[in-house]
Amino acid sequence: MVDKERGDRIITKNLLLASMLTTSCKNRAKTKATGAVGLIKKFECRETGSTDVCRMNIRKACVAGQFYPADPESLHYFVKKTLLGETEKRQAKGLLVPHAGYPYSGETAGKTYDAVELTGKAVILCPNHTGMGAMFSVMKEGCWETPLGKVPVAEDLAGDLLQTCRYLKSDESAHQFEHAVEVQLPFLQCLKPDIRFVPIAIGGLDFLKLRALGEAMAEVIKQHGPVQIIASGDMNHYENEKTTQEKDKAAIQAMLDLDEDRLVEEAGRRNISMCGLGPAYAMLVAVKQLGAREAFLVEHATSARASGDFSRVVGYAGMIFY
Repeated sequence: MVDKERGDRIITKNLLLASMLTTSCKNRAKTKATGAVGLIKKFECRETGSTDVCRMNIRKACVAGQFYPADPESLHYFVKKTLLGETEKRQAKGLLVPHAGYPYSGETAGKTYDAVELTGKAVILCPNHTGMGAMFSVMKEGCWETPLGKVPVAEDLAGDLLQTCRYLKSDESAHQFEHAVEVQLPFLQCLKPDIRFVPIAIGGLDFLKLRALGEAMAEVIKQHGPVQIIASGDMNHYENEKTTQEKDKAAIQAMLDLDEDRLVEEAGRRNISMCGLGPAYAMLVAVKQLGAREAFLVEHATSARASGDFSRVVGYAGMIFY
C-alpha cells in the first residue's frame, strides 16, 4: 500500500512537471513581451442579469506553467488528486497554507483546504517576495485569472479594510508578479467556485503595524459575516531535514497555542526563515479576536518528499484555526 501511494505521488509529480515544462517557456516569453502592464489589463464586462457595464481589472496569471500547470485539465487533475474528500470539515476562521510549487507543497495545501468548510469570502495574506509596492498592499477591485477561470475581488470587503486600517494602501503593483496569492486560487476555485477574496501583500515585519492589521481585519469581518483569513507562507528554508524539522516544530507549536508573540520569539531565537511570519502573525491576532480557541495541524512536510534531497529543504505546514 505504501509503495502504491508513493508510486501515485511520483506519477502525479511527473505529469505535473511535464505540463509545467511545456508551458513555462511560452509564459516567460509572453511576460517579456507584455511587461508589467500586460499582467493587469482593462476590459468591458456585463454582470449576469444586468445591463450595467462595469470596468474591471484582470490580474493575469503570472506563474502558471512554473509553479502549477498552465493547462486547465492538468491543473484540475492535480488539485482534485490532493483533495481527500474529508466529510468532517471544520468551521475555520483562519488557515496557514504553503505557497511553493505544486510538486513540493501542493499536497499539503490541498489537504488543508479540504479539511475546512470554505465560506464565500476570504482575505489572503502573503509575504511580498518582489519588493514592489507599499508595505501593506491591497488590490481593491477587479479579478484574478487562473487557467480555471476568474476569481473576483470582494470589493466591499476590500473597501472597508482600507478605511479601517490606516496602514493598508490600494496598490496593484505589489501583486503583479507575486506568486503567493495566485497559487492558492485554484484550490479555492475547485472547492468554492463562487468565492470572492481580498489579496493583501505584506512587506516587512513591523509587528505593531501587523497587530493593527489583524485587529482591523477582525473588526471588519465581524460586520461582514463569515470571512476566512488565509495566511500564505512556507516554513524554514534551505537547511537540512533534521534542522528544519526541529525549527518548524517550535514555530508550529507556538501557532497551535495561538501565541503570535511566542511565534516571533521562536523565529528570532532559533533563526527560523519562515517567509510567512508576517501573514501568520496578523492572522493569529485576527482569528483570536474572532473567537478562535483551537488550532489543528493538518500536515507538516518538507520539499524532500518530492525532491529526495534531505540536505537542503523547505518546510511546509498546513494548519487551521477555529
